[in-house]
Amino acid sequence: MVVAHTEKDIELLARLMRAEAEGEGDLGMLMVGNVGINRVIDDCLDFGNIRSIQDMVFQSPGGFEATQKGYFYQRAREHEKNLARRVVRGERFHPAHRSLWFFKPSGSCPAQWYGQWNSGRFKSHCFYSPLESVCTRI
Repeated sequence: MVVAHTEKDIELLARLMRAEAEGEGDLGMLMVGNVGINRVIDDCLDFGNIRSIQDMVFQSPGGFEATQKGYFYQRAREHEKNLARRVVRGERFHPAHRSLWFFKPSGSCPAQWYGQWNSGRFKSHCFYSPLESVCTRI
């Protein structure tokens, strides 16, 4: 286990992963999960006050847009909860394995986004990771 969690946290993370990346398939949802768990693990940059999955999901400002949409509030399916359990246990997927941010641009991925370097693209999402010297725990 990488992050302390309850079954309610698994449900919350699963809903976030689905709402942010269902169209990207299982791997896309797992990568969104990586970004979320990375925000809980490392106490750096915009995420210094994030101590739990709930803190991460509902961070404001700087959180996830999906929490403002009705689809996020639908119950998670068992398959989505299993994906959430995988990232909570520590499974990591490139290019999101060290990422703290992602977004869906209208074109190609910019080399930097808010000063953070692009670590790669998966389908329509670009992922951005901090320097290892800045965020040392992810």
